Amino acid sequence: MEVLRGVAHGKIIELENELALPEGQPVTVTVQPLVSATDDKGYLPPGEGLRRAFGAWAEDGEELDRYLEWSRQQRKIGRPEIEP
Repeated sequence: MEVLRGVAHGKIIELENELALPEGQPVTVTVQPLVSATDDKGYLPPGEGLRRAFGAWAEDGEELDRYLEWSRQQRKIGRPEIEP
């Protein structure tokens, strides 16, 4: 999958670069608006920093929880119990 940038003009999206596809080739498009980097004080919109930090897991908190629990369990394997 290729990530391209462009500007929306009504029903048309004008891309910065040409596609390496033949004219008339059917495609699927997923549109994600670019969030302005910061406001006038240099702050990101609420939640945007976390969304960027979590990357692929930004929209899948349950999957992230399962992975973190699995990771915790893996670290325990083969470790001796800590005595008080």
